[in-house]
Amino acid sequence: MQQPITYEALLTRMLQSVPNDVDKREGSIIYDALAPVAVELVEMYNQLDIWKDNVALDTATGDMLTELCYQNGTFRKPATKAIVKGVFNMDVPLQSRFSGENNTYIVLEKLADFEYTLQCEQEGERGNTYLGSILPLQYIEGLQTATITAIITNGVEEESDDALRERNREKIIQHPQDGNIAQYEQWTKRFDDVGAAKVFPLWSGGNTVKVVITDRDYKPASSTLINEVQQYLDPNAEGLGNGVAPIGAKVTVATGIEKPIDITGTITLEAGYSEAEGVEEMISDYLASITFVKHSVSYMRTAVAILDSPNIADMQDLKINGTATDVALHDEEIPILNSVNLTVVNT
Repeated sequence: MQQPITYEALLTRMLQSVPNDVDKREGSIIYDALAPVAVELVEMYNQLDIWKDNVALDTATGDMLTELCYQNGTFRKPATKAIVKGVFNMDVPLQSRFSGENNTYIVLEKLADFEYTLQCEQEGERGNTYLGSILPLQYIEGLQTATITAIITNGVEEESDDALRERNREKIIQHPQDGNIAQYEQWTKRFDDVGAAKVFPLWSGGNTVKVVITDRDYKPASSTLINEVQQYLDPNAEGLGNGVAPIGAKVTVATGIEKPIDITGTITLEAGYSEAEGVEEMISDYLASITFVKHSVSYMRTAVAILDSPNIADMQDLKINGTATDVALHDEEIPILNSVNLTVVNT
């Protein structure tokens, strides 16, 4: 690997090109003339290194990675907004707006008397956790109570660089074409709300295909998302070629089956910490990465995910679903973190 060019090395090389009968000591005319040039050239080399990284798929980030993947027909999945259920003491106007816990919500659709769906106006996961009272942003005569009672659809953050890079790499390597498995996966993952997909050819005899999907959180997909993908691939699973699937291929879209994962163990914390932080996120990220890819939840990789949390020094007696072994996953099972119970011991 080429070493970065330093100011000192560059200035020395430039001075070596000056004849020895010229005064090259620090403070001389030639030294003072070359030193600022060396500074600018080093900055130029640094910028070239940055640009070199940003034109390679493995090292590009942010907008540059988005552009590179776009050129290959892979689009970064945008952030989405949470949909929640609101209950009021009266009917409220559609498009009326409310606020609660630093979020704002807009009324979209009536579900039943005094019950509506609302959309969080802020993108991402921030709308996924708040349940409670909300206040109207404009006066609504007769309104006394307004409450968010349930999260209908989670909001998700914009697709990460790593996830986008992996999808683009899969597209390059798998060569989707002519209705092969890779192409069914590509068709399915065009939906922003689809996280993972698995294709089962001939699942119910000749000319049948089953596509099992998850949502963006790698949890079972909603009936609405299942129907959207079904209509896109093969409306009504008739194999008539009315969707993108080839004529004769009867496609059934379904979602996976939850496999609850319970974690227990004993941990020792790094100095300065009083409780484990970020462990659930680390485990959930691992489980998401193996959904429809691996046939088991690895005992060792789960341990690594826990130990990768920066505040955990050591761990003993790890158990997954009550055993110290890998946990098998059947073809359509989605590993979902159900609980984490890690007992902290003093060093």
